[in-house]
Amino acid sequence: MTTYSVPALEKGLDLLEALADRPEAPSQADLARDLGRSPSEIFRMLACLERRGYIVKEEASGRYRLTLRLFELAHTHTPVDQLLHAADGPLREVSRRVRESVHLSVLSDGKLLVLSQIESRNRTRVSVEVGAKFPVVRTASGRILLAHLPQEELRALLARDDEWARLGTAARDRFLGDLLRIRRDGLYQGKSDLTHGIRDVAAFVGNPKVGIAAAVCVPSLVAIGKPRPLSEIRAAVRDCAAAITRQLGLRVTLKTGTR
Repeated sequence: MTTYSVPALEKGLDLLEALADRPEAPSQADLARDLGRSPSEIFRMLACLERRGYIVKEEASGRYRLTLRLFELAHTHTPVDQLLHAADGPLREVSRRVRESVHLSVLSDGKLLVLSQIESRNRTRVSVEVGAKFPVVRTASGRILLAHLPQEELRALLARDDEWARLGTAARDRFLGDLLRIRRDGLYQGKSDLTHGIRDVAAFVGNPKVGIAAAVCVPSLVAIGKPRPLSEIRAAVRDCAAAITRQLGLRVTLKTGTR
């Protein structure tokens, strides 16, 4: 990506991020200190942002806080629309890179919902139906998404899941242990629980803190002969997940290119 210097815009964005990072409403002096700028320079930027409706100054304290203006702008398009738009290019790239099909999924009513798929050009390939729902406990993408849920939400979802109810105590303990490892690594790989002869590699997309969470998954047939190394697929899936997250304007927490 070509980098251009736009100092005025950079300063304004730095100020918005500083306001967002503060747990309590900061003063002009607080912001000047945080950003290493003069109070007069900060004042001019604050006045502009206040005039445009992005911040408001509290009359009693003189401190500043963000309004819902940024939230309003972000929600002119639905999260699903934004996710599909951000994912299209990276999904096509990972499919080309590993010569396998790839799909993007989210949680919906306690199930795994397939939002999008790019099919491999191979004559023999794995394909899932866009719009199909699958048991969240028995899928690679489902594990990814469950691993990133807050504990209360995870317990509530599992409590009403039929597949979870069928598991014994030992199986549940192993499953929860897997979720801890997935949350640490941001990646899952393993044999499909739904179809024999398929291995899955999946990674987390988005940021749970802002309510955007999806999973990208590459399922592949266990080939006779010399299959593509899993390390290559893992690296490609990680890179794909990170690229989608960046396209959404979110910070990437998943390490890319790791094998």
